[in-house]
Amino acid sequence: IVYSSSRLIDLAPPEIKYDKLVTLMEREGITFAGLRQTLAAMKGKRVHVVGDTIIDSLTRCAMIGGQTKTPTMSVLYEDRIDYVGGAGVVAEHLRAAGAEVVFSTVLGDDALRDFALEGLAKRGVEVRPVIDSTRPTTNKNAIVVEGYRLLKIDTLDNNSIGDSVLEALLKSVKSVKADAVVYSDFRHGIFNRRTIPLLIEAIPDSAFRVADSQVASRWGNITEFKGFDLITPNEREARFALADQDSGIRPLASRLYDTAACKTLILKLGNRGVLTCKNLDHEAVDSFFSVDSFVDRVADAVGAGDALLAYATLAMLVCNSPAEATILGSMAAACECEKDGNIPIAPADLEAKLAEIERQVEFA
Repeated sequence: IVYSSSRLIDLAPPEIKYDKLVTLMEREGITFAGLRQTLAAMKGKRVHVVGDTIIDSLTRCAMIGGQTKTPTMSVLYEDRIDYVGGAGVVAEHLRAAGAEVVFSTVLGDDALRDFALEGLAKRGVEVRPVIDSTRPTTNKNAIVVEGYRLLKIDTLDNNSIGDSVLEALLKSVKSVKADAVVYSDFRHGIFNRRTIPLLIEAIPDSAFRVADSQVASRWGNITEFKGFDLITPNEREARFALADQDSGIRPLASRLYDTAACKTLILKLGNRGVLTCKNLDHEAVDSFFSVDSFVDRVADAVGAGDALLAYATLAMLVCNSPAEATILGSMAAACECEKDGNIPIAPADLEAKLAEIERQVEFA
């Protein structure tokens, strides 16, 4: 038997993330009961989502081997599963949380259009599609072998939407009465320098404005969405927008906050959690706060940002607290990471995560 303090620490390392969470909650006057009340009050909020629909596909295969004459990998097809992704799954997350959701998007005249419309209708999302026969419904097909993604095959058209399609979207934005308008930008034709100013101008004055620019394979610029109430970019998108690859996270967030002229910035940092900036006085103690990741076991990190965007938006509508929005959004992202596939997160998932975190906090 070795009575070593370092050995004991290694056996049960301290969970500093729970200490940080408790400190933040005490400073902001937040309780776990209050978080549950905010979660329950999300039901009935009306949100209009505008953005690119993506059909995410997983084609599962088994490894056969390599060719003997060429360096070609050979796999055996097993099955394929399609999910509604992109801005579509943001709408599904909002609907799963209890919100009334209107979704305006652009779809092609093809079979994946029908799949998207049927899936969204089944989830209870009111879709206002603009059908453009000149472009396909965006599809991103990942070839998966034994849990590894070998290849991704994209079918899409990244050219800007035409004037008639833009006019239809502008009419939809102006006519829908909603508590919040969410612009979910994946840079597949709807949002660009030509269209963004017009789409921003069309937002009703009373609506809470939210923007997210998620661009895994293309470049988008979150600072083009100026004056929004909430933006939720990740670190890579922030660095591109500011042409800054060297600054620390806090100076980076400060510059992005000022440049975008937003009211609340939630900067996503992957497995390091998030950093939130909520006012212009960047030297103040309460200007920034961070929340660590609550993921227990990563099954598939795709879609975590969509879940955070949805629940953070609804939390801001309910209580206008950046801290509560960040905490609930981070928990929703953690729930998404623990599911295989981009699956809408329900309040029951968050309640289970809340109960587990509360148990850990009380134990600590």
